[in-house]
Amino acid sequence: MKFRLLAIVTLLFFGSAATLFGQDLEGTWQGTLKTPAAQLRVVLKITKAADGKFEGQIFSIDQGAQPRTANLISLDGRTVKFKVDALSATYEGTFAADGNAINGMMTQATATAMPLNLSRATPQTAWAIPEPPAPPKPMDPAADPGVEVATIKLSPLEGRGRGIGIEGATLRIRNYTVLNAITFAYDVHERQVSGGPDWISSERYEIVIKPDTPGQPNGRQVRRLIQKVLTDRFQLKFHSEKREISVYAITQPPNTKHKMTEAAPGQNLPGLRFPRPGLLPARNATMSELALALQGAVLDRPVLNQTKIEGRFDFTLDWTPDEFQFAGFGPPQQQLPDTGKPSIFQAFQDQLGLKLESIKAPADVVVVDKAEKPSEN
Repeated sequence: MKFRLLAIVTLLFFGSAATLFGQDLEGTWQGTLKTPAAQLRVVLKITKAADGKFEGQIFSIDQGAQPRTANLISLDGRTVKFKVDALSATYEGTFAADGNAINGMMTQATATAMPLNLSRATPQTAWAIPEPPAPPKPMDPAADPGVEVATIKLSPLEGRGRGIGIEGATLRIRNYTVLNAITFAYDVHERQVSGGPDWISSERYEIVIKPDTPGQPNGRQVRRLIQKVLTDRFQLKFHSEKREISVYAITQPPNTKHKMTEAAPGQNLPGLRFPRPGLLPARNATMSELALALQGAVLDRPVLNQTKIEGRFDFTLDWTPDEFQFAGFGPPQQQLPDTGKPSIFQAFQDQLGLKLESIKAPADVVVVDKAEKPSEN
């Protein structure tokens, strides 16, 4: 009888404790992320949805406090886990017995795990979350901006990766060859560019462009600015031809619905950056922009959007790249570790409800007739 009573008491205790932990995970948590470069204050807000699942937002209040979605929040016994896809980050910690602390580690992309111990915030102890900066005023979408100032210099020899960023109205291009700039500015893949001197694919540049029109340029206007710098400073001249080449096509299987989430209205530029090879947390993106992102950074041939899907979407594409993908991120990948994640083709099907397939199709080819090394700043 005593044994049975003890078992019942034990069962009741652990059952109620598990329920208590589940309820107590809701609320505001805060702690300091200890990175190699700095210590950053982090606030995590967790709520419980009508279906019983946890939802969350995370703020780095020393880095502008831009809210990021914390998803896949789980509590298994006393183990707490969540992900932040926009930062390519995962967290795992241990829920304290009193329900007022979570001690764990945050891992971002391929970086070393960093300590992040969270404590429950009260109205008296909660850190103030600053208002995020107002979004930049967009450039008049009808404007065809000119270049007020453009500075061009060779990239450091040790520079890796490449990218385009916008700070206010200023456009910054990092570690780009002229070939990279042509493919971006004219929406073509490297296989769609022919001719020109050898240096257009070997010498890399840092380019800063200030437009002569106020406001932040949209994607079309960014391309126009780069086109004008190519014409004025690199003396680029070319003509176009139509040729049949091997491409990848994005299609939607018949009688199926895609798995992407419609983007919230009011956003400006799309977010299509790769925190690491094989991860694309896309935000506010169209299918055509997805195709351009894949052909510009990932795949070894042009990518065509052959879906009829309209609108802008949020989604995450997470896969194991092969040795031929992400050539622009550095030397070709050698033997990649088995992450258990699918190929990009399977990920398209499982994660987006779409299909990526290899076909032959007619495409425009840019034939470079002339290019010169840039004039002085």
